[in-house]
Order: sequence, then structure tokens, then C-alpha cells
Amino acid sequence: MKVIATLAELQSSLTPLKTSGLKIALVPTMGALHQGHLSLIAEAQKLADIVVCSIFVNPTQFTDPKDLEKYPRPLAHDIKMLTEAGCNFVFMPSVKEMYPSYPTPEQWKIDLGEAEFVLEGEFRKGHYQGVTQIVFKLFDAVKPDVAMFGQKDFQQVLMIKNMVKELGLDVQIAVCPIIREVDGLAMSSRNIHLSQSDREHALVLSRALFYIDANYDRLELDQLLEEAEAMINTVPGVELDYLTIANGDTLLPVEQKTKQDTVVLVAAKVGQTRLIDNVIIN
Repeated sequence: MKVIATLAELQSSLTPLKTSGLKIALVPTMGALHQGHLSLIAEAQKLADIVVCSIFVNPTQFTDPKDLEKYPRPLAHDIKMLTEAGCNFVFMPSVKEMYPSYPTPEQWKIDLGEAEFVLEGEFRKGHYQGVTQIVFKLFDAVKPDVAMFGQKDFQQVLMIKNMVKELGLDVQIAVCPIIREVDGLAMSSRNIHLSQSDREHALVLSRALFYIDANYDRLELDQLLEEAEAMINTVPGVELDYLTIANGDTLLPVEQKTKQDTVVLVAAKVGQTRLIDNVIIN
């Protein structure tokens, strides 16, 4: 596996491979890798000949400077995991490499649709402009045939799909299922911040989602939400931001039951750590 730090070296490494007709997959990450990320690498290897994983903690998507500061950065661990997974290239640029004028902000404003402003968009204003800004830069640098994203960040994937459509980008977006711990907790780089009791309390989020999924045919929408919210609110140290049964394209609450494009999304603060999770209703 080759570790690359500059855009120039990345392009000189990838151009000959593209010219020879090899298909390239990009797995964009912020590091602190876990089995969920490795599942993206494994799927990428099925869809492409060459896999590029980027590790970059993107400052423009953090709405809280403290959150940026405490984001885990175990680079040696990440490189070991990627090497063992058979990744071909890891791109680890500096902030200056990706944003030459940093900390002076670059101009970036894109129409991502109304879904930008609900749920996470309400709690983290401007977040998805920062996400799409860096993903566009990575797409421009790697020029991948396919890019891999995890379902856990459901709203983020929707925003990236909207960006691809808005800008007419020639890249396939592949969405991979959530990878969970044995007890149901969605894998996340933020889980490292959970204390033992927080970790136990966090399980109520997936339990509430699974409850809605299992009882979707049996109960009315308002009853499903009421009972799942009650489950969450009885657990100490868990502060619910939202729980919604939403349309998968607009992220607006569904008013009538349908099994098409329906997703249940939750966000909550568990101790000092904010977690998100979702299930797709099939």
C-alpha cells in the first residue's frame, strides 16, 4: 500500500492506472477506522480494480471547534488496518494541501435541496456545505469511477447524491449497510469517547429503531414514535435530539405508511458524545 500526502503525487500515481483502463474506487474517511470502514474497503474491492482510501479530518464540516479538536486521529492504527485490508493507496493530505488559503474560507455554496436544513442540518448549521466541499475536492483529485459511503450517515449520503446530481459529476455512489457491534450498537469513530455506562445506555438507540421496524405493520405512526421515544427517555444520560420516521428522499416525516423510501433516524447525546443511527424500513 502506498501512502500519499500531496495532490500532485496522487495524480501522478493514479493517471497511468486510469489510462490503462483500471476502475478506481474511493473510500473517503476521517480516520479512526473500524470494521464499518473495512466493510466499505471490501465492497470497493468488488466494484473496482484499485481502492483509494482518504484520511482527512475536514475542518470545514465541524460546527464546534472543540469537536474538531477532540476528533480521534490514530493514524498508525488506521494504516495498519488498511494495509491488512489490501487497500492500494491511502491519501492523507494536510489541511493546507486541501485548503491552500486556510483558515481563510474558500467560496463554496451549493444547492443541496431542502433536506440540507432538517435533522442534522438543524443541529449543525452549514455542516453539509463543508461535507460536500471536501467530497467534491476528493472526487476532483481521485476522479473515481465509484465512491463508497456508509448508510449510518444517511443524510450525508443523500446530500452527496444531491451534489453529484446538481453538478453532473460522473461518479457512482455506492451505499453500504450499517455495521453493528454484536449488541446492536452502530459502529462509529465517536464510540471511543463513550464510558462503560454510556456505552450500555447507547444501546437504547438501536433498540428503539429495531422496535419501530419490527412493529411498523402493527402500530400507527404516532404510536410507534411515542413508544420508541418513551424507551429512550427512560434511559439515564441519554438526551434525545430527534427521532423521526421520514421519507428517504426529503427527510420530512411520513404522514402515511409506506415501505418505499422510508427511513427511521435518531440522534441523541449519550453522556458527552452525540450519536446518530438509522434503519431503513423494508
